[in-house]
Amino acid sequence: MKDPETATVFAGLDRRTDTELPEWYAEQHGSPEPISFSAAIRELPQAIDTAVAYRNPYSDEWVETERFNAIVEPSRLRTEADGDTGTESLFHIPTDSYSIINPVDVYGPLEEVLREETIDGTPLGEVMFGEIRRYRGGGEVHMDIMFDGLEVRLPGRLDPITMGVTSGYDFFGEHAVYVGGFAQDGYCSNTMRSLTDKEVIKHVGDVRNFRTWWEELLAQVELVADDLFEFIRDAQDIELDFSELPFTVTEFYTLLGFPDYLAERAAGDAEANAASPFEIDMWTLHSGATYALTHFFQGKEGASLDQYVRIANDILFNPEGTIERIEQAYEQQLEADGDDGSQASLEGERALASIERVSDDLQEKVEQFEEREDALRERFQEAMA
Repeated sequence: MKDPETATVFAGLDRRTDTELPEWYAEQHGSPEPISFSAAIRELPQAIDTAVAYRNPYSDEWVETERFNAIVEPSRLRTEADGDTGTESLFHIPTDSYSIINPVDVYGPLEEVLREETIDGTPLGEVMFGEIRRYRGGGEVHMDIMFDGLEVRLPGRLDPITMGVTSGYDFFGEHAVYVGGFAQDGYCSNTMRSLTDKEVIKHVGDVRNFRTWWEELLAQVELVADDLFEFIRDAQDIELDFSELPFTVTEFYTLLGFPDYLAERAAGDAEANAASPFEIDMWTLHSGATYALTHFFQGKEGASLDQYVRIANDILFNPEGTIERIEQAYEQQLEADGDDGSQASLEGERALASIERVSDDLQEKVEQFEEREDALRERFQEAMA
């Protein structure tokens, strides 16, 4: 991802909590001195609206309009009035239907929930940690919030996969306030996004009760933590034998839709971590994808990243759909390579047959995945009722 303008590491809810970063996370971030989550949120730029005017070129007069409002940062307005123009105060000029949602509006209710919700008897606010990233003068913000102890531990690994949420917003009318399930693998620092459906609140109309919103979302994350280990274990049992398939590991990712530079990075990581460079399980292939997205993605956080996250998650949570997508892409590739768009060659037919055999072999495991996913969704609905 593109580097943020500033990044703030936090640990603990407020100054009353004596929270230290997990060792694996501190090492990844260069052993920073974290501040509290409450302090980090209150350091973020705020927004207010003010009147907008346009210049009449014939009279050279400025005419105010009530149809639009300027979304501006109030402290920067003051410094601009004093002659300091280092950072622009203007974020956006939306229509008058735009509702400002400031950081404390969203994350203040989260603070209340974290004081009350517990893990093994300890308030979540005492075990929370993560990072807040700012872009475009602080008008766009994304953050990872994790909870030490809400985790998945895989055999043979010292560092856990720690669960939490990723959230963000902007004041430019592009990113509504969002939150979704998130995890970070302490073993390799890969991030796993969109582990729950992304919940979104737009800057339009009445803003809902954020406290209830957070309570429901954290309940979902705890449910996912209970099931993630089983999904990973099942995915480790599904191996693709690339010596029998008509494409390489790199082409596996390009057929799924990854650009070449990400596919190469993903394949390199998957091959390095597999017991054999030819027989690679779906968890390792998923981990390769998250490695590439975490460390080498060249786009921005948000929609441009989300499309690849969905592909990566399907490798883990929907292996049958992943193979079907590859089969369709490979068939389209064969047709495109044909001289006149006619039926694929005999060699191509054999290649497709080898992919179909993989799909057939998946059926028993697919039923396990579907049953687990149905059970998880049912528990989601019960938790939200």
